Amino acid sequence: MKNFALIGASGYIAPRHLKAIKETGNNLVAALDPFDSVGIMDSFFPNADFFVEFERFDRHLEKLRYERGTSLDYTSICTPNYLHDAHIRMALRVGSDAICEKPLVLNPWNIDSLSKIQESTSQRIWNILQLRVHPSIIALKQRIDKAPKDKVFEIDLTYLTSRGHWYYTSWKGDVKKSGGIATNIGVHFFDMLIWIFGEAKLNQVHLHEHDRAAGYLELEKARVRWFLSINEELLPTDVRERGQRTFRSIKIEDEEVEFSEGFTDLHTTSYERVLSGHGFGIEETRRSIEVVHNIRNTQPIGLKGDYHPLARDPLSHHPFAKF
Repeated sequence: MKNFALIGASGYIAPRHLKAIKETGNNLVAALDPFDSVGIMDSFFPNADFFVEFERFDRHLEKLRYERGTSLDYTSICTPNYLHDAHIRMALRVGSDAICEKPLVLNPWNIDSLSKIQESTSQRIWNILQLRVHPSIIALKQRIDKAPKDKVFEIDLTYLTSRGHWYYTSWKGDVKKSGGIATNIGVHFFDMLIWIFGEAKLNQVHLHEHDRAAGYLELEKARVRWFLSINEELLPTDVRERGQRTFRSIKIEDEEVEFSEGFTDLHTTSYERVLSGHGFGIEETRRSIEVVHNIRNTQPIGLKGDYHPLARDPLSHHPFAKF
């Protein structure tokens, strides 16, 4: 049984980490969050110590280590994107591995700094890249690997996930803290595509607004038109009629890749890989971080070249809409 700490216990993604720690047979000894609405912990680790102040949390971990002989094996990080770097450093400093939600960091040079720190310790930095362990995505990669080496696939990526007004008040609506739409909701899709189709050769941005972004990504084995949005009005009509607030679509050569099922149940699998020493390390994240960083810092070129249909007129040209 391994000992875990968790930073960011009241966030949206924290329950998946709590569940993964529990289902892999391990123990949560302490958790931190500035907000105290963490009753969810009772369902998993009611005896874990909880703190709302970083200083007290840090002190507690030191006391566990040096006064009680309780070693901390892993620190799970579920905090806002811009804090990941600092919390990963803290995890390594207290002698634990870091398991961090995506994006690992916001900027490529942060990876360089963390790599140097990791090399000076016996600890490791792991990133949650759950799409890489999704059975449908694994099957897709195996299929692409068997395709002719000179084959270049045509891909349309569409990801619409509704967010309310709260989004713009929270850290997620602040580009400096979240990295913007492409980073906050798109980085795991870009990572998945790069993992399957190879490194980015061309990265164009056609549209980048507060609630949507679109562009063209040319990979070694694929040409990708992508569109991301948090605007509920852009959902396909049939999706909205079913009361659903998320729509994911990846079309490869006009063939739909189905991976909606099981999308939220992959953290335990990710933890199993980490615990066995086969998780996704810091260098695994570099290429997708570079892509989203470039998207964030690229001036949109407008509707030129090969752009996603939704970039032109989302409501009237929705390829999945029913009128």
